[in-house]
Amino acid sequence: MVDVSRRDELLALGRRTQQVVLLSALTGLVTGAGVALFERIANGVIFEHITDGSDAVQVIAPLVGLLLAAAALKWVAQGASASTSDEYIRNFHERDRRLPLRPVVGRLLAGVATLGFGGALGYEGPSIYLGAAAGSALQQRLARFFSRDDAKVLLVAGAAAGVAAIFKAPATGAVFALEVPYQDDLARRMLLPSLFGAAVSYVTFVAFTTTAPLLPISGTPPFDLRDLGGAAVLGVLAGGGARLFAYVLRRAKYFAGRVPAFVGALGAGAGLVGLAIASNAIFGTPLTVGPGYRTVTYALDPKHGIGLIIALLAFRAAATTLTLAGGGAGGLFIPLVIEGALLGRLLGGAFGQPTSSLFPVVGIAAFLGAGYRVPLAAVMFVAESTGRPGFVVPGLIAAVMAQLFMGRSSVSAYQMAARAGHLERRFGLPITTALMTDVLTVPPDATIAEFFWHHLLGSRQTSVPVVDGALYVGMVRLDEVRDIDRNMWDTTLVSDVLRDDLPTGRPTWTLGEAMRTMEAADIDRLPIVDDSSVFVGVISTGQILKLDDILDQTES
Repeated sequence: MVDVSRRDELLALGRRTQQVVLLSALTGLVTGAGVALFERIANGVIFEHITDGSDAVQVIAPLVGLLLAAAALKWVAQGASASTSDEYIRNFHERDRRLPLRPVVGRLLAGVATLGFGGALGYEGPSIYLGAAAGSALQQRLARFFSRDDAKVLLVAGAAAGVAAIFKAPATGAVFALEVPYQDDLARRMLLPSLFGAAVSYVTFVAFTTTAPLLPISGTPPFDLRDLGGAAVLGVLAGGGARLFAYVLRRAKYFAGRVPAFVGALGAGAGLVGLAIASNAIFGTPLTVGPGYRTVTYALDPKHGIGLIIALLAFRAAATTLTLAGGGAGGLFIPLVIEGALLGRLLGGAFGQPTSSLFPVVGIAAFLGAGYRVPLAAVMFVAESTGRPGFVVPGLIAAVMAQLFMGRSSVSAYQMAARAGHLERRFGLPITTALMTDVLTVPPDATIAEFFWHHLLGSRQTSVPVVDGALYVGMVRLDEVRDIDRNMWDTTLVSDVLRDDLPTGRPTWTLGEAMRTMEAADIDRLPIVDDSSVFVGVISTGQILKLDDILDQTES
């Protein structure tokens, strides 16, 4: 009988797996078609008209795009932020919450305005967001086909599909979607759905476009040990550069969220106009306009010296920062790619190899891998987007070195270091879920003898809050009592031995904050008080562990 039940369980699991994979393919189909339409409107219609226009049109266009994006976010997305790919990362970690669908249209319109009019961001941001939204909406409608552990599977498949389509790189899409939620880990149980979603999305997208590689890299990548050493040096430089760039971009996001939308768009747009004018004067064309593919073509021309490449590196970084600060909607994947390619071209020129495509490509892998903390996706992107898998080995070396020098920084504020265990997932819960409010307390004028008989022996508490009326005074513990002569217990007051230097918590804290505080102070009970020092209750490690057991059994 047990064998039959087990067999039925395995058959049901197999059917559910097949259903999930098929729904992932459907997500890829919808995403591929959606990204093709988005790219056609933003790039094939609007941006091509902008670049075919006069220099004056190209210079002023990003300002117009930021104003239109602000309008779309305010009135269509109902005040939502310009965040796109970050919304995927954030929602991935919100286990019991679906990706909100109400702002989707407004954010995509903001993406069309920002990118179509020449904002210095990438098309992959809205593409990831579109795919994640499509997957989340489909899973919400067909929730009966998914277990609780599969709560985010179509969200991930959709994000993979978005990257696969816009970059024409299906393997990159699958790896990126699994890798980007964490800094040092991968999303689990989602590889097969991500691969199916990415593959179907890629096929759908190229059916409307072409299969040509994304980046204009030509030739073969011969390299020797000296080049591998150069790749390691480039990785170190890229790690430091990406760390600085990530900090600047996070400040730009902070600025965008703190100033009125149209004020930020006007200020940042004016800065983009100035950059475009200066770029036109220096490089002969406004290279700060658009996602930056023209920049790579310009940089790979050996006629352009190191001074111009340095200027271009700074100009593109400034253009991306201003576009982000002005509330533009777009991705940071391509800006990292562009910075990496320029840094690689700069180092190649310094090494006397201005015509080599090796260093720009390796720079892409290193800078992108460090900035988004996705070394595997970065190396895969190099192979797929250039059509030259021979770049993988030096790219991998540079990506690893860049990771080491990146520290814990990232361009996204929503990445986690690694998957959390059952207990760690509880740390985001409010402290009130494990707060004990009916604990015994002792007044400061009680004697040590009363404390010993009523608390240490009577209730078996080794540490007790000392409360005067309603106000918290401190903690008295067994350790302090041991130091008092037994003959002095009847005359020594609790107030004489209490500890008022131990930490306290606040009712607004999370369980994680309480646990970190207790660990730092090496205590297992933490008194909770409000802003007026009124005693609220006690949190203990034992109660948190007990809560975890209860919730784990409930979820099971």
